[in-house]
Amino acid sequence: MADRRLQVFHTVARLLSFTKAADALHMTQPAVTFQIRQLEEYFDTRLFDRTHNRISLTDAGQRVYEFADRIFRLYGEMENAVRKMTGEVSGVLLIGASTTIAEYMLPSLLGRFKSEYPDVNIQLKVSNTEGIVSMVEDNTIDLGVVEAPVSNKNLSVEVCRHDQLVAIVPLDHPLAASERVTSAELLDHPYISREEGSGTREVIEEYLAGVGLNGDDLKTCMELGSPEAIKRAVEVGMGMSVISRATVLKELKLGTLRAVPLDPPLERPFSFVHQKQKFRLRVMDELLSFARDYCKTHQSDDSL
Repeated sequence: MADRRLQVFHTVARLLSFTKAADALHMTQPAVTFQIRQLEEYFDTRLFDRTHNRISLTDAGQRVYEFADRIFRLYGEMENAVRKMTGEVSGVLLIGASTTIAEYMLPSLLGRFKSEYPDVNIQLKVSNTEGIVSMVEDNTIDLGVVEAPVSNKNLSVEVCRHDQLVAIVPLDHPLAASERVTSAELLDHPYISREEGSGTREVIEEYLAGVGLNGDDLKTCMELGSPEAIKRAVEVGMGMSVISRATVLKELKLGTLRAVPLDPPLERPFSFVHQKQKFRLRVMDELLSFARDYCKTHQSDDSL
């Protein structure tokens, strides 16, 4: 029985989706379907029930999945044992990061990790915090780095460092000369918000709730999906926003906008998130150890 067929089956069974499995395996959906059909022919039984565009495991499929899970866990243990003997650190790491972290903070950490471990192939997926947590839950990625609290108790969450958020305004804005912007003042001016599911948006709404205000009272004039888009909109005077200070260093240096600290201050954690029970390859452990050390020595930096 070909390992590839079992790997494809295991991925489909884990995600319960041919489409998600095809994406995770970098295959076309017809190719995934073909591999499953071959495995079903090998066992001479159906492994999935397909009804109303949803799939579920048959009893036989559940048994195959249990054995496949054990087989791939043993493969991982074997690989770790051999690599530990040889001292080699290599393999593929699938990492997901929310937009702010992926664009402004991870490149420095991953660049240094890659220079130390050149044989590691790192693949990065970018989404908002909600999307990254979902990918970790589905085992689509090995490790997520997110910018908001994670409520799923089945996931391991480890804070790397804290990030300061600031109000950003155009140079001619009434608050541009202020030393502080109070939480109440955020409600007095047109506001540019991140999209639903964004960790930044969630943290700001919790911040306002913590001082007895309602995020719905913000005068939201626009919702945008990235820090870059928000900065450009603020620069041309469309409104103010709250954003990570690390994302506006270039604009502050160029003098194209003004960043004003919040009162009370607002910080959020940047956290590593991964499955608690999932067996980890050695390369994953090496990255986590490297990242912990890196975060300790770069606590005051504006990059991870």
